Amino acid sequence: ARLPMSTDSHLNLIRAYFAACGIASADEIAAHFTEGATIYDTNHAPVVGRERIGAFWAQVRERWSGARWIVDNAIEDGDTAAIEWSMHGVADGQPFTFRGSEHYRFRDGLIDEIRQYWTYDPEQPGSALVDFDYSEFDAQD
Repeated sequence: ARLPMSTDSHLNLIRAYFAACGIASADEIAAHFTEGATIYDTNHAPVVGRERIGAFWAQVRERWSGARWIVDNAIEDGDTAAIEWSMHGVADGQPFTFRGSEHYRFRDGLIDEIRQYWTYDPEQPGSALVDFDYSEFDAQD
């Protein structure tokens, strides 16, 4: 049985999950989630179940040719956390950065739910807050 994780471990779990999305197998990505975990998103239908989540992220990575995800900022409270993130990659030979935020719920030391808020425009890859200075976040790469 897994021991309950401290809140600091929740952020470590999110960072490990983000790293896995960039390089790991679908099964390794899925290992960060509860069996019935759900990812809700502003751009597509919910992804339900750890195996589907792992396969989903493996497909996303292939689509965005080597995309990688970075946790830019995080705050947590008990079994919940909220983060700001950036996704860096290349589309049609052009580098891009998408930015968004996610809200997490944890159960038994694993991710049980993610609510992802970001904007995707296939005509113009990339998203950011208008007039926000991202240099503080970009220095963390």
